[in-house]
Amino acid sequence: MKTTNQKTERVEVMALFGYEMTPCEPLSFRRQSDAKEIEVQELLSSSIKFVGSDVIHLFDVKALGKKLRLAFNAKSLAWSLIA
Repeated sequence: MKTTNQKTERVEVMALFGYEMTPCEPLSFRRQSDAKEIEVQELLSSSIKFVGSDVIHLFDVKALGKKLRLAFNAKSLAWSLIA
């Protein structure tokens, strides 16, 4: 999942599951190094990626006025911020 130009950081995410046509929608996230909660302003797109036996749900979101990507590993239940 990591490429040369991307940094992955574990984050805590508040998400809404089972909402209409989108089965999961991230609402806000918090970096481990910062106590401040960052609100997701808009869900731009979502997709699924298979990595070995893991299923990774990718969410392109707008937060802090820029485009960010959140990833959810369905096996480990871990969220990551990919920058």
